[in-house]
Amino acid sequence: MTERLMEILADSFFKILVPGLTMTIPLTVISFSFALVIATVTALVQFANVRVLRQLARFYIWVVRGTPLLVQLYVIFYGLPGLGVLIDPFPAAVIVFSINEGAYCAETIRAALESVPVGQLEAGYCVGMSYLQIIRRIVLPQAMRTAFPPLSNSLIALVKDTSLASNITVLEMLMATQRIVARTYEPLALYIEVGLIYLLFSTVLTKLQRVGEKKLSTY
Repeated sequence: MTERLMEILADSFFKILVPGLTMTIPLTVISFSFALVIATVTALVQFANVRVLRQLARFYIWVVRGTPLLVQLYVIFYGLPGLGVLIDPFPAAVIVFSINEGAYCAETIRAALESVPVGQLEAGYCVGMSYLQIIRRIVLPQAMRTAFPPLSNSLIALVKDTSLASNITVLEMLMATQRIVARTYEPLALYIEVGLIYLLFSTVLTKLQRVGEKKLSTY
C-alpha cells in the first residue's frame, strides 16, 4: 500500500460514492417500485386463473427469466433505435430493471398468494365480501407478509445488478470507477473499493430487512 495508492483511494471514495447516492440508489428504488407493481398484477392474474391473461403472464415470466439481463439492456438501449425508438440511458435502465425484476418478484408473490389457506377465501365469501375485497383485505396482507423476506433479497440483488447499467452509459458507481481506473491504472484497489461500497449499501438494506421482519412478526 503505497502513499500514492492511498491518496488515489481517498480521493476516489467520494467520486464513487456520490454516483452511488445520486444514481445507483435512485435507479434501484424507482425500478423496484415499478417492479412490485408489475409483479403484483402478474401474480394476481395467475392467482385468479384467468386463462388467456394467465398464459400471457406465464409467457412474460418465461421470456424475461430465460434471457440475460445484459441482453435485455442491449435490446432496449441499442436495439430499439433501429426501429426509430430512442430512449435515454437512465429511463432505459429503469424500464429493463423493472420488467426483469417484476418477473422474478411475480413468482415470489404468486407463491405467497397460494400459501394463503383456501378456507380464508371461503370465509370471506361467507360474510358477504366480494372477490376484490377478499384479495385486498385478507389475501394480499398475508401474502405480502410471507413474501417480504424474498422480496427484500431481490431488492438487495437489484442494487448490485444496477452495475450492469454502466454498459448503456449510465453514470453509476461502476462506470465512475472505470473512469478513475482508466486515469490511474490501479484496477485492483479501485474495484475492491467499489465492491466495498456495494457491500455497504447491501449491509444497510440487510439491517432494514431484519427490522422489517421483526415488525411484521409482531402483527
